[in-house]
Amino acid sequence: MKGPEVSIKVTDLTLRFPVYGVDSKSLKKHLARITVGGQLGRNSMGATEVTAVSKVNMELRSGDRLGLIGHNGSGKTTLLRALAGAYEPDEGTIDVHGQIAAMLDLSLGIDPSATGLDNIRLRGRIAGLSAKEIDDRLDEIAEFTGLGQFLAMPLKTYSAGMQARLAFAVATAVHADVILMDEWIAVGDADFRKIAHKRILELMERAGILVLASHDVELIRLYCNKVMRMEGGVASPIMDVKKLDELLADASDADAA
Repeated sequence: MKGPEVSIKVTDLTLRFPVYGVDSKSLKKHLARITVGGQLGRNSMGATEVTAVSKVNMELRSGDRLGLIGHNGSGKTTLLRALAGAYEPDEGTIDVHGQIAAMLDLSLGIDPSATGLDNIRLRGRIAGLSAKEIDDRLDEIAEFTGLGQFLAMPLKTYSAGMQARLAFAVATAVHADVILMDEWIAVGDADFRKIAHKRILELMERAGILVLASHDVELIRLYCNKVMRMEGGVASPIMDVKKLDELLADASDADAA
């Protein structure tokens, strides 16, 4: 029997995080100064907490390519991590049908003292690949990194761009239905971005859904057909990417107010 179609449904999602070592008044001043951040409050025990995502609703089907825009601290990455299963909702529900490839953190699963090859195995297991799948794809992943003999050297000898190549190669070796991506394509040098662009297009052909958080408007236009703005943990309605300029204008007006 055919399984459910690839989909994401988020209903009234709220995520709260405790704040330690600072009182509400000083934190509020800090958030006001940088114009970003979630909503401050106190929990039932009187402790300060930030609502990083508040009452978010979204529904995506196969073929949807959603771009998330918003200031740093607006809740984009927190929402992506929740979709990936890293956070349990404090309120609301998240329902994802399909295998997920979450490309959210370059440093996740990295051992600076281990070789590049060993780190491919580490990141591969974290990405959900079995030991056999990693072994079967090891040569392909190693070749895609373009790191050659550097793969036999400890990762602590790598530049940031070299680490990005290795991490990206492993993350994109997963055959996924849902791709969650947080500014990955903006990492590395021009050659890496060109290679990554081609690989992402290949992934998108196979995947049902893409959710990309980025400050780069042109990336959103390039990869996405829908867009949603987040600010202070609150999400706008999902709109056609053709209305991106309108959404950005509304954001500028809000900032100026």
